[in-house]
Amino acid sequence: MKTLVTGVIGADTHIVGNRILSLALEKAGYKMVPLGALTPADAFIKAAVETAADGIMVSSLYGQGELDCRGFRDQCMEAGIGDILIYVGGNLVVGKQPWEEVEARYIDMGFDRVFPPGTRPKDVITALENDFAARAEGKKRAAT
Repeated sequence: MKTLVTGVIGADTHIVGNRILSLALEKAGYKMVPLGALTPADAFIKAAVETAADGIMVSSLYGQGELDCRGFRDQCMEAGIGDILIYVGGNLVVGKQPWEEVEARYIDMGFDRVFPPGTRPKDVITALENDFAARAEGKKRAAT
């Protein structure tokens, strides 16, 4: 069973979507480590280290995710989990910006997948299954 750390990063208190996703992931057979809202980046990483998690799922809806997530992969590397699967999703930037540009910025920050607002839990589960399977075969990211 794969273990996933979930939570809402930074000063964000929007927890409902994160909770719905966590319940769907648990139903799909994942062991969940929910951190809740208002979670600093280092708390995600500490929880992932302590639980030997297979992935971290970061949520942000208040538009400041770019600030909150900057350096996240570097912090994972410093903690010895640089190869952990990390996803981010939600309303990640302030204002209307082309999704392709937003996604590219987060990929450049080291996130494996970036999900827009309104992503369905089944799409996240499919991505996880594909990415874990690809990693088992020695590939970094499965084709979408």
